[in-house]
Amino acid sequence: MNNPYTVPAIIAVTLVTVAIGFYGLTLARTTSDFLVASRMVSPTWNAAAIGGEYLSAASFLGIAGLILKYGVDVLWYPVGFAAGYLALLLFVAAPLRRSGAFTLPDFCELRLGSRRLRKLATAFVIFIGWLYLVPQLQGAGLTLTTVTGAPYQLGALLVGAVVTANVALGGMRAVTFVQAFQYWLKLTALAVPAIFLALQWQADARPPVTPVGGPVFSTTTTVVVEEPATLTLPDGTSREVRPGDELSFAAGEPVPEISSVAADYGPDWLLPSMAGTDDRGLFATYSLILATFLGTMGLPHVLVRFYTNPDGAAARRTTLVVLALVGAFYLLPTLYGVLGRIYTPQLLLTGQTDAVVVLLPGAALGNGLTGQLLAALVSAGAFAAFLSTSSGLLTSVAGVVSTDLLGRGSVRDFRLATVLAGLIPMVLALNVSGLDVSQVVGLAFAVAASSFCPLLVLGIWWRGLTDAGAAAGILAGGGAAVGAVLFTVLGPELTGWPAVLIAQPAAWTVPLAFTVMVTTSWATRRRAPADVGAIMLRLHAPESLRL
Repeated sequence: MNNPYTVPAIIAVTLVTVAIGFYGLTLARTTSDFLVASRMVSPTWNAAAIGGEYLSAASFLGIAGLILKYGVDVLWYPVGFAAGYLALLLFVAAPLRRSGAFTLPDFCELRLGSRRLRKLATAFVIFIGWLYLVPQLQGAGLTLTTVTGAPYQLGALLVGAVVTANVALGGMRAVTFVQAFQYWLKLTALAVPAIFLALQWQADARPPVTPVGGPVFSTTTTVVVEEPATLTLPDGTSREVRPGDELSFAAGEPVPEISSVAADYGPDWLLPSMAGTDDRGLFATYSLILATFLGTMGLPHVLVRFYTNPDGAAARRTTLVVLALVGAFYLLPTLYGVLGRIYTPQLLLTGQTDAVVVLLPGAALGNGLTGQLLAALVSAGAFAAFLSTSSGLLTSVAGVVSTDLLGRGSVRDFRLATVLAGLIPMVLALNVSGLDVSQVVGLAFAVAASSFCPLLVLGIWWRGLTDAGAAAGILAGGGAAVGAVLFTVLGPELTGWPAVLIAQPAAWTVPLAFTVMVTTSWATRRRAPADVGAIMLRLHAPESLRL
């Protein structure tokens, strides 16, 4: 993409991020500042920061790409991502803040009094954080390559280095300012171009659904094939293509059907598929809903932000504001996916559907000044997404590494932990560039839903939970989800029911975790903490009633 404004926009976002981080550094002095911003963040400010870190590469790029590729069936992703905060509001937010913990492992030891359970929780926090962090760095590399032609490695290293420096120097105090700013930047970066795109679509007088004959190329387009596929041409003939082949299409020419893309180009793309009539498709849908809805309350980088509220009531107000902010944001990637079907259908051929958000302004509005400026704004928003989410993830991982692996959580330990926690994902991102961003993030949600979600729900609301039950449930459900992740990333390709069970494991790993936790706790009920009554009172009594 030959856009002279893209690189300056990305540089500007990076410099502003660094500047805000240095401002936070002037306010960060104590260990509490670095871990939980001294619990002084207001609900509105905290909600914007949560929105900044939660709306990741999967939200900014991946959802629009999935809708472009598969249609309305993947709308469950944004619905689940937003609705997850409702479950968090109802079951977790206020009691978790009242616990007085700094990290999830802190909560485990406070509630159940077990150092071994704390270490197990530490391992899962690190795994989930890294699993979520790698696709952020990968998305940064993809975006920089797409919009500037720079090497993939440069984007991953740039985001990794900036985030590591900000978190190491300013901790949670600095990250809070950075993430709040970046939420509003991301919302602006999608909303402003969306207005121009909608006006352009209306000016083009295009129908609201894809024509029966399929999408057509809006301009003369040359496509470089990245994966082998079989193309079905409009006349019914087939053609084999290989990586490196160049295909040219004239304006108005129909987009050929592609064997490797599971999409119907007709109007049925705007309707739910027939997956509901197939047991495997129905299972995958419910599993995805369960993972996104329950996974939010188990994500360490989301939960750690609730420790920064002054009290439990503020944590509830924060969650309500987050629901509004996140819900408003998720309307926009859907629009980009739909318009991508009209203006960038060539992405279905190249496999770069995740790039639809950054390519759509130029494709719809042309290479004039308006199109270039909007494309640069979207690219800047994409980088803000990588920076803000990566900051939250790295803060949560560094917090548990500094308090549980390196020492007592001093400022020096936190900074060293940040460097160590940031280097490993960068190395992984440089060596794994072909992962599906949304799929990997979805698997991270499945692991969180199968480990920390049962632990928090039962730990907060059931006095009968024991340390042995919690550990057994985490190992059974969370361990099974981790195994599914590793098999998906490293194992051979599966078909049939095994493929569905591994790709979308939450529907069986979450019930497994709850069942094992409850049954093992019943079997070991003598291990329940002796002061469980006082602990439950601390979690549920309003602060004004406690001494």
